[in-house]
Amino acid sequence: MARRPLPRILSKDGAQLARTQLARSRELARTAADSATDVLHPLITLSRGLRLLASAGRRRWTATPKDRRGPLLFLVACVVLVVALAPYGPLLAVVTVMAAAAWLGRDRTAPEPEGPDESQTERLRALYEALVPYFSVPEDPTPLYAHGGDWEKAFPAHEFDDAGRVGQLVLRYPAYFPDGEPEARARIEQVLTAKAGRGREYRFGWDEEGNQLTVSVLPPLPADIVAQRFVTAPGESVLGFTDPSEVQRTLPLSFGDYGDSYDEQRDVPPVVWRTGTRSTEPHLLAVGQPGSGTSTLLRSLALQALQYGDVLIVDGGGTGEYACLTGRDGVLAVECALPGALASLDWAARETERRLVAINLARQAGDPPPADTRRPLWILLDRPSVFAHLAEVDDRGDPQDLLQVPLRHGRAANVTVVVAEQYDGLDALGDAVRQHTRARVALGPATARQVEAVLGAAPRTTPPVQVPPGRGYARLGHGPVHRLQVPRTPDPYDDATSEGDRRAVLDLLPPRIAQAARPIDLTKGVAAEAVPAEPVPTEPMAAEPVAAE
Repeated sequence: MARRPLPRILSKDGAQLARTQLARSRELARTAADSATDVLHPLITLSRGLRLLASAGRRRWTATPKDRRGPLLFLVACVVLVVALAPYGPLLAVVTVMAAAAWLGRDRTAPEPEGPDESQTERLRALYEALVPYFSVPEDPTPLYAHGGDWEKAFPAHEFDDAGRVGQLVLRYPAYFPDGEPEARARIEQVLTAKAGRGREYRFGWDEEGNQLTVSVLPPLPADIVAQRFVTAPGESVLGFTDPSEVQRTLPLSFGDYGDSYDEQRDVPPVVWRTGTRSTEPHLLAVGQPGSGTSTLLRSLALQALQYGDVLIVDGGGTGEYACLTGRDGVLAVECALPGALASLDWAARETERRLVAINLARQAGDPPPADTRRPLWILLDRPSVFAHLAEVDDRGDPQDLLQVPLRHGRAANVTVVVAEQYDGLDALGDAVRQHTRARVALGPATARQVEAVLGAAPRTTPPVQVPPGRGYARLGHGPVHRLQVPRTPDPYDDATSEGDRRAVLDLLPPRIAQAARPIDLTKGVAAEAVPAEPVPTEPMAAEPVAAE
């Protein structure tokens, strides 16, 4: 007996060809089914009518009392006999039954009304009248917008949601409208936001060549994405998640509370930030209001970076947001005081220089870079303006000055710098931070001017009324501005954190490299029992040669 060959694994082109053929087969099957339905529609109508006639006769027979069923049968037999003996009687009977069946089996579903109803027409007319002062001038002989004019010419397409509000609108405007001026656009967008319905997010698509404006209502971004392992390659970090129309990539994610409905899987489009030697935006700046989610973003990036590299955290807020990372494998230090911050950032600068020298020597020798230089190093700095103020009081150098080397040469040395600051501390940021952090994130409630000052471009969407934590905008380099929702990565040691989110974050943390000493309880009269910490092995130091006297 001949052996059957094993099935081959489809390559990328083969898989794409198979999907194309499957889609084509489905389309052919759907077309054949629609054609068969059109051809057999009269037969389907007659069958439905005959079934209804039979059901009506059965109900009539069941409702007839038993003492009257005999005369009823006699009457039916007489009618059948008369019809059978009459000229063309059977033919007329069949025609009558078929006509009654066709009448009863007709499609009785009410056709969808064409065009908007009365309330929707009033909404469109109100929108039209509100735009008249902005889209009309007295010198126009045939104005497209005029009080009491025809709104159907100005609104070629429109859709409404289930609540009767505008879901999508395409409007025309005259060519003399200055659509290239941001102030003129902002006025139109403000009017449309107020008249189309407050409390929703809108995207405005301006077509300057066609003199058309498309207004779309955006659904809210999912805020129930918990911290988890994302399917990304080394050098890729997920900042958050955005609209499906903005990116061409999706990630399979789990939703709900950890351990409860965590098995629910959905594909969500992410905002992926690429770092490393081939990145065009190697460093990031995140800005937000207090409680907007900048610390959550830094924790999420730290958990992702610990899969492949080392992390150095400098917390200027001093609130213990990163205490869960202390002593973990891959976490070099978590500094909250000014002396420790200065020492850590000074080491980071010297480490960046060491990596540059090692990589340069390896390239001159024709060898690959050393393994310790290929391992990514992440420097996470939260609220550097606090340290700048403390350094000025103590007559010390600004810690941001030590970031110049990692910021300028971090791309070649595989060093990534992430800085988080609040809006009231932006003036304290140094020039090196502003110039070299080309990946930007703006979180929390903010005006359009504040977001534009951080990202370098205004968002194409209106800000939401209620901003959940981690909600904002992101822009990578000179790319478009994306809506962003950061995954839930709270502090697991915070009492306000739910049990599901706490377990989700703790499961992502790497193991501790040494057991920390138990803290002393100062609320009791007697000090708590001290637990000796496990010794940490250190590398033996080479003895220095003693010079002969």
